[in-house]
Amino acid sequence: SQASDLCRDLNQGSPFCELLASKMGRRYFEVMKKSALLALLLPLSLAVACSEPTSSQSEKMAAEKMKHSEMSTLPIEKRLAFMSGHVEAGLALYRAGNAEMAAPHLRHPVSETHAAERAGLAEIGFDAALFERVSEALKEGKAAKEIETDLIAAEMNLSEVVIKAGGEPKDIIAYLLDAIDEEYEAAVKDGKVVNAGEYQDAWGFTIVAIQWAALMDSEELMIGLYDLKSTWPEAPLPPLAPTSFADIKKQTAKIRSLLN
Repeated sequence: SQASDLCRDLNQGSPFCELLASKMGRRYFEVMKKSALLALLLPLSLAVACSEPTSSQSEKMAAEKMKHSEMSTLPIEKRLAFMSGHVEAGLALYRAGNAEMAAPHLRHPVSETHAAERAGLAEIGFDAALFERVSEALKEGKAAKEIETDLIAAEMNLSEVVIKAGGEPKDIIAYLLDAIDEEYEAAVKDGKVVNAGEYQDAWGFTIVAIQWAALMDSEELMIGLYDLKSTWPEAPLPPLAPTSFADIKKQTAKIRSLLN
């Protein structure tokens, strides 16, 4: 089935896949599919702090501040898609033993910097305490396996919030493609990864786009997104020779044409 293929290729053993494996989970998937909803495994992102920023750092911080202020005007389902991409990246890094890289992504849902993204989430069941515990575990240097129960609980909570928020898959995928272009352009310059966090964010947004595409019954769209995913050769870790932004842009443009 489409759900089984998604689990096999993306994230075996995740709570989303365990849910689909159950009788109740299969019913849930069909209901979500008919309603054009998807159980995404939430997102997260980066909070950059510098005591005395340089000119370039100040410009970047100003751009980030503008991005966060714009986030408050987005529909809740798109804010959740954005958060979900960060969470996907953070969980993959944490479970691969890269806690330092994972930390800014997994602190995203409870960071004051990203407070605008959380507007209205508590009302539909977002449990900030779970992510606070994950954030504390990272600060304490705990390995992912030590807090796997909390990681799974956080994934499940965010999945439930996404279901409640709803959304149109085509619109959310289009939004994520724009985010991929923006993050990747900032991440890769002159054949090198100059911003690992944004490189990882773009990968996470691709994973979330694939999850939403599973609801659209378009084999061509899924192939396009899997081809895009393959351009991160060591994902989500930054490689020595990343794919150029020009090549990423060509692929996202092709995928956009499939949405029309």
